[in-house]
Amino acid sequence: MNFRLLTLLFLFAVISTSCVSVQVKDNTVSTITSEIKKPKNIILLIGDGMGLSQVSAAIYYKDGKPNFERFNTIGLSKTSSASDLITDSASGATVFSTGVRTYNGAIGVDKDTIAIPTIIEQLSRRGLATGIISTSSIQHATPASFYAHVKSRRMYEEITEFVPNSGVNFFAGGGLKFFNQRKDGKDLLAAMKAKDYEVSTGQLPQTTTSKNQLILLAEDGMPKMSEGRGDFLLNATKLALEKLSQNEKGFFLMVEGSQIDWGGHDNDADYLIKELLDFDKTLGVALDFAKQNGETLIIVTSDHETGGFTLASVGSDYNKIKPSFSTPGHSATMVPVFAEGPGASLFNGIYENHEIYHKMMALFDK
Repeated sequence: MNFRLLTLLFLFAVISTSCVSVQVKDNTVSTITSEIKKPKNIILLIGDGMGLSQVSAAIYYKDGKPNFERFNTIGLSKTSSASDLITDSASGATVFSTGVRTYNGAIGVDKDTIAIPTIIEQLSRRGLATGIISTSSIQHATPASFYAHVKSRRMYEEITEFVPNSGVNFFAGGGLKFFNQRKDGKDLLAAMKAKDYEVSTGQLPQTTTSKNQLILLAEDGMPKMSEGRGDFLLNATKLALEKLSQNEKGFFLMVEGSQIDWGGHDNDADYLIKELLDFDKTLGVALDFAKQNGETLIIVTSDHETGGFTLASVGSDYNKIKPSFSTPGHSATMVPVFAEGPGASLFNGIYENHEIYHKMMALFDK
């Protein structure tokens, strides 16, 4: 091998890697420095209320190998909020979107109710494409925390007013009534169209459009899987990836399996497992895209665990599993973080939940 070829190979190796340093706020500093390849795109998939037992359910109840097993990097996240040992979804998502721990119920604001720029707002200003998909309403705690800034998660109409100027290129989920059946009489669907959004309220479009897209297929939350929601989450993710990947600067997409949490709150194992398996199918879409694309990091995690869900034995029969719950609320257990693709190695280990934001932003910083 001649000297010229060796030089070219060395330069290629330097260009394809980057030194990443992660500085964490909230009086905690965690610096990670390593030579890694940075992703162009990040897909963050949040299984709301999904702890390790919920993930384990995919192994025992899925027909075939679950997509969770395709990940090679797995960490653990501590989930407490600034106000409580046990977080809610609003604080749990705000910490992902801003890197700042806050009080339970907060949407995109800190402990003093001051608005904090979200990852979507920051990346949109840089010219990256962004998307939000949820099986709840898009005004629900998790999706709202990525584009809105209000003091309480229950302020659904106020949250909706952030949508037209959010900069988000692709929305899909429920929440139609907060646009067109408002107490203040405003028609925010008209406002969305004035902002050059294509609005779909009947069914999921088959193709993308050059316009930004707002897809609202339910008055509030989407139907359960048991009520015929079908492949909405999977197909909406495919559509979003088709659209957002056209941006040469890259994209950030947040996909939430919202109703894993709702099944946990109801202590309804059948509900939870159906939603979990739907989420696992959607992981397959993201992983297949990332494998073909080569420049996409997939992160899968949860804001907290719901229900104290356990896969227990039936009495002394260790060949039979009986799903059980210890609470109708959330629990304080750590939750898994799965990562695959460029930069995945940053997500090894045990760390505070706010580090996930800082790791993502470090990877996006060129």
